[in-house]
Amino acid sequence: MTLSVCRTFLRSFCSSDATTTLLHSLSGSAALNVPSTKYLGFTKNATIFHALQRYTTSTLTPDSGEGEFPPDLLTKKCVMEPEHEIGLCQDLVVPVTDFHNGDRGLMVLAGDVFDVPIRKDIIHRVVRWQLAKRQQGTHSTKTISEVSGTGRKPYPQKGTGRARHGTLRGPQFRGGATMHGPKPRSHAIKLNKKVRRLGLKIALSARAAEGKLMVFEDMDIPSHKTKNIVSYVQKMENTKKVLLVDGGPISENLKLATQNLHYVNVLPSVGLNVYSILLHDRLVMSRDAVNKIVERMHTPINR
Repeated sequence: MTLSVCRTFLRSFCSSDATTTLLHSLSGSAALNVPSTKYLGFTKNATIFHALQRYTTSTLTPDSGEGEFPPDLLTKKCVMEPEHEIGLCQDLVVPVTDFHNGDRGLMVLAGDVFDVPIRKDIIHRVVRWQLAKRQQGTHSTKTISEVSGTGRKPYPQKGTGRARHGTLRGPQFRGGATMHGPKPRSHAIKLNKKVRRLGLKIALSARAAEGKLMVFEDMDIPSHKTKNIVSYVQKMENTKKVLLVDGGPISENLKLATQNLHYVNVLPSVGLNVYSILLHDRLVMSRDAVNKIVERMHTPINR
């Protein structure tokens, strides 16, 4: 771990006797190579901090002879610290831009929506609930009472040497019934509203933590030409699919400009969901969409 000289110790040495003693101890250190006191050029009443100011920024590593430097002047505090830890529910400040990469100010994202702890199990449960609920369940097969055919016994019970049969609509005959086949039903599973809401928060927090969340002032584009959207997406780095989220109804120009692009999809804020966020590696939201999502997350759950 990188070690740095703590200036608080140096400020405490202000007397001439302490100064002379400290300088003699420093002058013998091979790591800093401090010259003799007569070459420092400071007065009797000057503080040691001003005299050694240019030496206090030196750093020591375990390979640079840590034992040669006085251990009481060293601190093991990390010089570099991470800027932000994920999942602390702290408000995030992000820049606001537009399709022309203009500077439109800053926006504060609510920490309880865009900075929650990442939990893969919640994401798995919500995605499974979404995929099961959207399944149509229209599959159907015909039972023995529904298939077409006569109900007459095909041949006598005895005397023919063949197996006994009472109908030709059984499952063992061609064109017969299907036993225990699928019938139309709902594949939806139950998932609490709290878990669904938490899943959306986690998905938004994951995109914000990855730096894949962008906030636009609005989603207005000057024309309906597809080349405008294509040129903008090409400027994004490491982006294969983009999800655009607007606060209200989608404008006609934005619909026409993105309908021929399989890697660009548009959703209103009311339709934002976990599965769509995971399918796209870049999430672009308007300022109005962010406000509506936060309001939706803060609304009490109806029981």
